[in-house]
Amino acid sequence: MRSSPATTWDRLARLYDLQLWLERPALDRAAALADVASGERLLDVATGTGALLRRLAHRPLRPAEAVGVDASRAMLARARALPDGWDLVEADARALAFADTSFDVVTAAYLLHTLDSPARGAVLTECHRVLRPDGRLVTVTVSQPRSRVGARLAGPIISLARRSSGTLAGLRPLDPRPEIEAAGFTVERALAVSGAGYPSLCVLARVAP
Repeated sequence: MRSSPATTWDRLARLYDLQLWLERPALDRAAALADVASGERLLDVATGTGALLRRLAHRPLRPAEAVGVDASRAMLARARALPDGWDLVEADARALAFADTSFDVVTAAYLLHTLDSPARGAVLTECHRVLRPDGRLVTVTVSQPRSRVGARLAGPIISLARRSSGTLAGLRPLDPRPEIEAAGFTVERALAVSGAGYPSLCVLARVAP
């Protein structure tokens, strides 16, 4: 039987890309932070419809091999064509079917804040496991607005999310840095990004020595 979260995202898949204009600034920043070289191997966790992969594909340097994983079959079905050597896999991010130390870069955009604490820990542990020594992790989460204007724009949405369950719960702000470090990473950069009042936090971390 497929998991309940996957079923939820299957139902949302048809409309999901309508919100990408809000996420675009943070996804662009995440692609830049990943800074993937042509000889590196990348894993995009919770790739959804492939929005971050598409940005990586259009950068001057892109990985020769990239894999996007998502638990939702319907989301993956809506992903657009990817470069040769890139693949999409239906998989649970809490139990990745990849060998240890098999990727140079792992990205996870708009995933961690949709999970409870145990699930976040499991995902970050898996990300650490599949990364090579000195490998890089880039995450994007919904965050608290930093300015008064941002708070006024995003406040009603975030307030509603805090009182709700299900899909709206994914808008609950999260600073993942403590959990990222607890999973064995060293945080190198954290950048606040806002698109149309939709606040996000992009984090670059590296496997700790």
